[in-house]
Amino acid sequence: MTLRALALPFVALALLAAPAAAQSLPKTLRVTGGEIAAAPAAPDGVRVYKGLPYAAPPVGERRWRPPGPVQPWTGVRPTDAYAPNCVQPKRYGDIDPFTPSMSEDCLYLNVTTAAKPGQALPVFFWIHGGGYGAGSGSEPRHDGEALARKGVVVVTINYRLGVFGFMAHPELTAESPQRASGDQAFSDMIAALRWVKANARTFGGDPDNVTIVGESAGSDAVSRMMISPQARGLFHRAIGESGSAFGTMGDDQTLAQGEAVGLAFAKSLGGDDLARLRARSSAEILAAWTAPNTDFAFGPTLDGWILPASAAQAFATGAQADVPLLTGWNRDEGSLMEGGMFATRSLQQVLAERFGPRVGQALALYPADPPVTARASQQTYAGDVRMGLPTWRWAMAQTRSGKSPVYVYRFDHAPKIPADWFGAANRDKRFGAFHSADIVYVFDHPEIMTAWTTDSTDRRVADLMSSYWVNFARTGDPNGPGLPPWTPYMPDSSPKKLLIGPDTRLVADPDIARLLLLDSASPP
Repeated sequence: MTLRALALPFVALALLAAPAAAQSLPKTLRVTGGEIAAAPAAPDGVRVYKGLPYAAPPVGERRWRPPGPVQPWTGVRPTDAYAPNCVQPKRYGDIDPFTPSMSEDCLYLNVTTAAKPGQALPVFFWIHGGGYGAGSGSEPRHDGEALARKGVVVVTINYRLGVFGFMAHPELTAESPQRASGDQAFSDMIAALRWVKANARTFGGDPDNVTIVGESAGSDAVSRMMISPQARGLFHRAIGESGSAFGTMGDDQTLAQGEAVGLAFAKSLGGDDLARLRARSSAEILAAWTAPNTDFAFGPTLDGWILPASAAQAFATGAQADVPLLTGWNRDEGSLMEGGMFATRSLQQVLAERFGPRVGQALALYPADPPVTARASQQTYAGDVRMGLPTWRWAMAQTRSGKSPVYVYRFDHAPKIPADWFGAANRDKRFGAFHSADIVYVFDHPEIMTAWTTDSTDRRVADLMSSYWVNFARTGDPNGPGLPPWTPYMPDSSPKKLLIGPDTRLVADPDIARLLLLDSASPP
């Protein structure tokens, strides 16, 4: 099917979902905590509510505690400005320009809606990426207006990051009624989901039809929400883009291991007690976390409460939320991830180390000769190990122990980026469908990347991809009129994967041989 032939269904979808702006809403709305100002409606009826608190500020004695209830306010709270981002270092070039202000007081969310009064639309709950150390819900590429016009209520959130969001410590564990610490970021996400459960109807959303969606670390978080008992019943579908808790780069840390990291961090600041840590400024905490020659592993902890087991263990026993899952990754993930993996070793050395006597089989799938082919194989291998295999394992685990359908995709569209988009040193490198390239297509606005060259092909890919995502959020099935058909992933027969790009089509999984080989050589 040609892109031209797909045009009319998308236009019709947008027109049917667009509300009549003439229908008025009250000047104020009531949410948890008090009254907020009704956001002005755009001509197409879209309203954007910015900076809504979903928890108490995690400052002072509340630093590193689970999120507390929203603090009530008096009067009418404005909704026309984003809240500060959570405290974070300058880490990623595609995120840094969007961090103009930071604060520990950052537990806020944003709601974009085009719902008419009385409607109950699906909720599209976005969890941003950034390696659990950067990012926010207010980045321009997470603007939800285009998706709202297609008939979903978009919620984007901030959550605590790095040392502020993954700090385990014996004293934190002792003061916790659950005897747990270390997963504050996941507690934030769950608190935001509870806020949505309580307030979605205020914005025309359906609290009983919530889809959690994330990219990179956000996708990893989505997989963890599926295994967290504390998140059970707060969402009804899941979408993960590039990543999962079925990682291949190391196990999640135990609570004892997390506490040891927390103690080591405290000692780097001159003491190991919690009171001294809480007395430090956020700037001091950030500086110690990012100091040269330090490597504090602040990340997910199997704390026994938020995360009682690893993803592999939970899915193997059927303990996950059995909800429809849509997941996949980008064709050229490795173009941004090969550096560290091959900094001191050749492709042949890396493959020999992993596969041993089966290295010949690996080299058949990742050819190392000639050099130009080896470079391409390095990128493919890095992308498979870091993103492809973890995401595929997630899909496979759900198909094996769940009853809900799983849809798997690969994003193949390479945006036209400036030659120096990833730095002058990389001017001659082709990044293809690189990690995170899909975000602006999911949000149906590639044009927001003004430095990129976008054309009708980009517009069509964005229309198509966002329509699949919206359909899935609505019903649990991404298919719709005019879209290339997409069937669930069936690993015991001939698994089919949707390749999303200028020529979107369902094909026999072209990556399956590499994934099976990697899976056989990597612990779950």
